[in-house]
Amino acid sequence: MEEIDIALIKRKSISGVIALTSRTFVLQIIAFGATFLLTIFLSPAIFGIFYVVSAIISFLGYFSDIGLAAALIQKKEDLTHEDLSTTFTIQQLLVGSITVIALLFSGFIGSFYKLDSAGIWLFRALVISFFLSSLKTIPSVLLERKLDFNKLILPQILETAGFYGVAVLLAWQRFGISSFTWAVLIRGIVGLISIYIISPWRISFGISRPVAKRLLHFGAPFQVHSFLALLKDDLMTVFLGKVLPFAEVGYIGWAKKWAEVPLRLIMDSIIRVTFPVFSRLQDSTEALGKALDKIVFGLSLTIFPISTGLLFFVRPMVEIIPRYAKWEPALFSFYIFVVVSAISGISSPLTETLKAMGKIKIVVKLMVLWTVLTWVLTAIFIRFFGFNGFALSLLFVTSTIVLVVGLVKKIAPFSFWTNISGPLFGAICQGVWYWLALMYLPHVIVWYTAIGITGVILYGAMLWLFERTKIKTFIAALHQ
Repeated sequence: MEEIDIALIKRKSISGVIALTSRTFVLQIIAFGATFLLTIFLSPAIFGIFYVVSAIISFLGYFSDIGLAAALIQKKEDLTHEDLSTTFTIQQLLVGSITVIALLFSGFIGSFYKLDSAGIWLFRALVISFFLSSLKTIPSVLLERKLDFNKLILPQILETAGFYGVAVLLAWQRFGISSFTWAVLIRGIVGLISIYIISPWRISFGISRPVAKRLLHFGAPFQVHSFLALLKDDLMTVFLGKVLPFAEVGYIGWAKKWAEVPLRLIMDSIIRVTFPVFSRLQDSTEALGKALDKIVFGLSLTIFPISTGLLFFVRPMVEIIPRYAKWEPALFSFYIFVVVSAISGISSPLTETLKAMGKIKIVVKLMVLWTVLTWVLTAIFIRFFGFNGFALSLLFVTSTIVLVVGLVKKIAPFSFWTNISGPLFGAICQGVWYWLALMYLPHVIVWYTAIGITGVILYGAMLWLFERTKIKTFIAALHQ
């Protein structure tokens, strides 16, 4: 029976990864194209305001769930009506209170950050969108529990298309920061309607104390982890918005956005599958180890060449695209963020493994370390290196990946270095080619295209030469 369950989980996880990756790839191409247009139409300061205000909403979002949704996904047994109604009721009590408080204090927050009326209305729109998003939790959990990722991606497609379509159109018409205001409202409404059409759930209220207590046993530590992640990332952005000019925060946002292209194209889809799938494999460490080997190799296989291309072609992009020279001050941070995102891309599945196996307290300890390092190093580095100090601090933090690898190896047998060494060598060969070619060949679009394609072919050749057996096994697993 266990073999049947594992085989079913394997089929659903592979189909889920393929569905999410293929559709997300197209979706992210649209998103990045729209972001590219927005960074042409809008100034770094406007981009910085949106970056900071979005981080404030993420901070508020911490108090909206207290880890109950994650507890529902991680739960071994089938979900009951009491599980769903208790989670939904507690969440809406928290979200409703936060929404009212946030709207009442929106004027004060605007004054604190010296936002104009358009910036304040953006904050209010994000608060309303935050409330609408909370209503989607239970339908989303039900789909994730079933590993039904084909349906899960559809609301995201509609949300993204609605958001960027409205944002680009209004930015083109010179609406400025209000472009984001209308876009986030459209995103919230479209996402809510679509998820309930795809995954109907009859809203039910009620709180069961035994259920709440059981779910909080996992959910409370999980939420502590989320809070620390919040302090490390979103609250740091809120802090930067106060101590740095919005234009410099915009540089950080631009650099981080483009540097994380591989994560958004590849990693997000796999991570979305990893936690629910690994939660189903809690009792089979051997199957879990094999799954980890394939995930780490697959992520390295795709993230490393994309990151290498970004490192060498971002400067030509800034130089040849009209009205894009304004982002040149952000290039140093961009280079650092690319390295950080590549490391994060292959380490994220490892922390998801720890959470799925119920080792949430270990993840919390790791997050304490990362949060303290991020804040201490950022405070020191921005004093000496300006806004680039933030990227440098994250580079130091990601070097602690060795700790995560060691912890996961104690739980599931897998080989980290063996899985990344081939793709890493191929990416180094690709990078050497780009460096030599860009140094001696003409800097025109035709040559850039030829250099880029040749580098990808070189990467593939090196990988096939040294990792042929592993690639065949990886492809065979996808077709099973």
